[in-house]
Amino acid sequence: MERELPDGLSADQLPEHVAFIMDGNGRWAKKRVMNRVKGHEKGAGAVRTVVESCTKFGIPYLTLYAFSTENWQRPKKEVDALMGLLTRFLRNEKAQLVKNGVRLTAIGELHRLPEEVRRELDLAMEATRHNERLTLCLALSYGSRSELVAAVQGIADEVSQGRLRAADVDEEMVSQHLFTRGIPDPDLVIRTSGEMRLSNFLLWQCAYSEIFFTETLWPDFNESEFASILMDFQARERRYGKVLQS
Repeated sequence: MERELPDGLSADQLPEHVAFIMDGNGRWAKKRVMNRVKGHEKGAGAVRTVVESCTKFGIPYLTLYAFSTENWQRPKKEVDALMGLLTRFLRNEKAQLVKNGVRLTAIGELHRLPEEVRRELDLAMEATRHNERLTLCLALSYGSRSELVAAVQGIADEVSQGRLRAADVDEEMVSQHLFTRGIPDPDLVIRTSGEMRLSNFLLWQCAYSEIFFTETLWPDFNESEFASILMDFQARERRYGKVLQS
């Protein structure tokens, strides 16, 4: 399918994988004297926007930090509302994901999610598993440190059972034991709302990612700003620790 690129974007310099730390839903609601849940509901619209933008631009991988392991510590009422919103999103967006060629996957401690969420997630992933236009990865009940601990435990278990030598452990092997195995590392990480930290998100995978922080609150994020950030990305020199030849 032909790409639809805004003026100024080069098709051959687009990132293969963009990851978002979606932040600012609560502040968006507070500014409008609304319940925080209203901010999360409004934020679902920005999710649709970036998914549609990636399919239009031809970006093949998109990861959204939707719910962290730390988010379980929020008030139960808010957590329950978020889980309900996630359930409705998965149920209501499934047909559109299929139509647009989006394959849904998820990473994190998924066993901690409520049964209804897991059921809708499984149904959406099954319905979209053959799609190839965009892989949408939802980070749910996700924390990078717990992911790394699980990877180390898995490798240690293989060593203890004699299936692997400690000397064989390298960066590629660690990557293959992460939740994200099979997904390329993000080229670009975007965080909204002005906060300047990764907040336990893809710490191994983001070693050489370009990072962009925007003051825009997540519910206000739109395709125009996304295109502007991608133009900024295309203007950067990615050296990976090397010196580029002039």
